[in-house]
Amino acid sequence: MLTDRAEERAERVLAQVPSWIWDGETLPVPVEDVADSVFGLCIREAPDLRAAPGAPELPPSQSLSGLLLPRLGEIWVNAAEAREWPGRRRFTVGHELGHWCMHRSGAEAIWCRSASVAEDDRGAFPPAEAEANSFAAALLMPARLVRREYARLRARDDCFEQLCAAFGASGAAMGRRLRAVV
Repeated sequence: MLTDRAEERAERVLAQVPSWIWDGETLPVPVEDVADSVFGLCIREAPDLRAAPGAPELPPSQSLSGLLLPRLGEIWVNAAEAREWPGRRRFTVGHELGHWCMHRSGAEAIWCRSASVAEDDRGAFPPAEAEANSFAAALLMPARLVRREYARLRARDDCFEQLCAAFGASGAAMGRRLRAVV
C-alpha cells in the first residue's frame, strides 16, 4: 500500500537526521532543516511559481502550491500561501521532499497544482500525490509522537489546537493524521 511505503520512508528519513538538527523528540520537526541539511535542498518562496524553471503553463486562474526542481536541488513554495498558512507551507515542503525521496527520476520538475492534487469523485488523489501527502504527514507528524502528545493533551478542551501548534500543522492535516494513527 502507498501509505505504508510513505510512512516507512519518512521514518527512515527521520532516523538518519543528525541529532544536531533534530533530537527525535522536540516538536515541531524542523522540515526545512531536514530538506537543507540532510538532502541539500534549497527552499525558495516565490510570489508566482509559474516563473520557476520547468514550471508548467497554467491559466491565470490556477496557481502552484509547490514545485520540486531536482536538477537545481530546490523546492519552491508559494509565498502568499506560506505567509497566510504557515502549517500549509510546512506541509508543502514535506510533500515536495516526499517527491524527492520517492518519485524523482531525473532532472524534470515535479509540480503540484490544484487540478493534479485534487481528490476525484471517490475522494482519492492521484497515486504519487497521495504518497507524497502520506510522506509529508508522517515526516511532520511522526505516529509515535502524535500518540504521545495526544495521550498527554486529550483531557484538555483545546487538545486539537495544542496538537496543531505543537506539530506546526494545519487543522486539516492534523485531523487526517489523528484519524490515521490514534
